[in-house]
Amino acid sequence: FEELLAFVPYMHRFLSKKRIRHHILVLNQVDHFRFNRASLINVGFLESGNDTDYIAMHDVDLLPLNEQLDYGFPEAGPFHVASPELHPLYHYKTYVGGILLLTKQHYEMCNGMSNRFWGWGREDDEFYRRIKGAGLQVHRPSGITTGYETFQHLHDPAWRKRDQKRIAAQKQEQFKVDREGGLNNVRYRIESRTALTVAGAPCTVLNILLDCDMSETPWCTFG
Repeated sequence: FEELLAFVPYMHRFLSKKRIRHHILVLNQVDHFRFNRASLINVGFLESGNDTDYIAMHDVDLLPLNEQLDYGFPEAGPFHVASPELHPLYHYKTYVGGILLLTKQHYEMCNGMSNRFWGWGREDDEFYRRIKGAGLQVHRPSGITTGYETFQHLHDPAWRKRDQKRIAAQKQEQFKVDREGGLNNVRYRIESRTALTVAGAPCTVLNILLDCDMSETPWCTFG
């Protein structure tokens, strides 16, 4: 929540200055399953309405500090704003996490993200393989000279612990490509949709109840 209080007004100012029309959707998981970032992004896509033509998959704890970063329409293919040359933590060349822009058409071509990743991590590595499988090319910023100072990373690992546990079959599963699931089989209900302003900046909070098929992904709970 405290990251959100910083994120919403900062991003609203940042994008308004760049004259980019935008709406911030906060994807808040309120069920009792483990965190599932990929399913939440699928839900955000499905709930984003017909008046949007592209999405930014944007971690709440990553703020762009360099105004030259491009947040425009990613016509040529997925545009990875938080590229490995610039992200303060992740530097491997197939990294596509943090901040990734995609046209809605390209996201659909990938069938969105896999819903099999409960707990923290790996869903973006699988998504990289989906992007490639859809015949799309990942593009990244050029001419940015601020290096690893390009973003502010708000995450405090001591205070906000990540669920990095791998349960039973999940250990093998986490490296596989999910060829069946994605946008087509995400199961969810919107508990509430609340329009908020944070320090004058508008956003919509979606409280999302994800559903889990225990026969497919029994690692969605700690039970």
